[in-house]
Amino acid sequence: MSQIQISSDSSKIAIAELEHPLTVKDAAKFLGVSPQTVYLWVERKQIPHLRVMGRNIRFLKSDLEPFRASFKQEMENA
Repeated sequence: MSQIQISSDSSKIAIAELEHPLTVKDAAKFLGVSPQTVYLWVERKQIPHLRVMGRNIRFLKSDLEPFRASFKQEMENA
């Protein structure tokens, strides 16, 4: 398993070791947006993400589920 650098609390580390992190492409499919949108959200720090080995970006599905719910709610209210 890859080493994952996490700057938040230790509970996230335990979850990261149990979950298989998603790539940008997989996260985009899960969220129903383009990979470019996901990169933009990462750049703006609007989406929870992990940095693996410096440059690679990964996502935990458990972090994306509440984000997706709030994102869908915003889209419905727009």
